[in-house]
Amino acid sequence: MLTLVDEHTRECLAIDVARRLRSDDVLERLSWLFATRGVPDHIRSDNGPEFTAKVVRHWLQRVGVKTLFIEPGSPWENGYVESFNGKLSDELLNGEIFYTLREAKVLIERWRIHYNTVRPHSSLGYRPPAPQAIQVAPPLAGCASFAPLTTLRPPTACVPSGAGLT
Repeated sequence: MLTLVDEHTRECLAIDVARRLRSDDVLERLSWLFATRGVPDHIRSDNGPEFTAKVVRHWLQRVGVKTLFIEPGSPWENGYVESFNGKLSDELLNGEIFYTLREAKVLIERWRIHYNTVRPHSSLGYRPPAPQAIQVAPPLAGCASFAPLTTLRPPTACVPSGAGLT
């Protein structure tokens, strides 16, 4: 699994589930995130081969993203992702048996959406990291109805499973 967590908002930006993840898979997900959410200042990650691959490091360098690799055997250097992965295990993975890869993808994505939009986080004042904030527009002259606007706040940092983007 590749988990990407925003260090600032604590939002889980993506969880990619596969039998094997390679550097190409990481580049595909990061490209999508950078295109849809913006390019972060840096990525914090473990020293997994999918992140230390030359093609990933060179691509990140070309797009202007700094890399911060945590020391081997030092999970506390990547605390947000380690905490997230612990919650994912405790709240979902430890209680499920996945019979197919597709079932795992569906259930994990469902949990990710719940984590982001419903589940309260103590570090965020018991609010979810990415609630869909509904704002009501001011009434139009002579009109008593309100038009709801849905806004999502953009992330300022994110962290792949073992990796952190900021």
